[in-house]
Amino acid sequence: MASIIQVENVSKVYDGGFRALDDVNLSIEEGEILALLGPNGAGKTTLISIICGLVNLTSGSVSVGGHDTIRDYRAARSLIGLVPQEIALEPFQKVLDGLRFTRGLYGKPADPDFLENVLRRLSLWDKRDSMTSELSGGMKRRVLIAKALCHQPKVLFLDEPSAGVDVELRKDMWEVIRQLRAEGVTIILTTHYIEEAEAIADRVGIISKGKILLVEDKDTLVRRMGHREMRIELLEPLASLPDTLAKYSLAQSEDRCTLVYSYEANGERTGIMSLFNDLNAAGIKLRDVDTRQSSLEDIFVSLIEDKPEART
Repeated sequence: MASIIQVENVSKVYDGGFRALDDVNLSIEEGEILALLGPNGAGKTTLISIICGLVNLTSGSVSVGGHDTIRDYRAARSLIGLVPQEIALEPFQKVLDGLRFTRGLYGKPADPDFLENVLRRLSLWDKRDSMTSELSGGMKRRVLIAKALCHQPKVLFLDEPSAGVDVELRKDMWEVIRQLRAEGVTIILTTHYIEEAEAIADRVGIISKGKILLVEDKDTLVRRMGHREMRIELLEPLASLPDTLAKYSLAQSEDRCTLVYSYEANGERTGIMSLFNDLNAAGIKLRDVDTRQSSLEDIFVSLIEDKPEART
């Protein structure tokens, strides 16, 4: 699949010497959903702002649809829709009038049918004649998305789109995002909700301290870096582990009634059968066994904390 956004060796250093981005390279494929994860101050919003032309880069280059964002900024920006983190709307403007105005700013001809379709998809059609000041926070967030879509961009940036949105509204927005991707729109979102990335992203990028730590297919990432944890409930408390079980690095619960065994999710040899055989040989009786797959959140936390095992 062709790349629609190319970020090459981009750095951003602010006055005073703060380095917000440090030699960032990123290729975003046409028609994908990329979730960009990172703690506060990691550089997510700075990177998006540079791609969208809102912040000047210090070094490097960015292209959108083959257009350099500096040399050919008009063509590059015409391909981009941005939903900012902050809700900044004209309070005394009607919703539909706001969309008409924004579409006109991009030099697009009037298209009432298209704008009606955008508003209906976002459950805003019945609010079309409402002042934005009359809307709830969640509805205002939807208006921002509608305004970003009104000039029919090829790329949509969503900076913390679910901030201040309740769970039901959030899931509705996820469905809208999936529909846009199905229509060929490339979507890049930053989020603090790990479950949001797990639910809708095709690929995940993790950024910390201005550096991209990795960009990888979500499912491949979980398989490659994930761990499984098996919890073995015992019929009777085990005062101490026999020497024959020392090689498994088992953890015990405080009540001594549960053993916890961790192993690689994609490992060829998990050691489970050997463990069960040794438990049986030691006369240890089992009540129940349960397994848990590590989540994207576990992987994210391990990378941000810079644990050596997370990079292997």
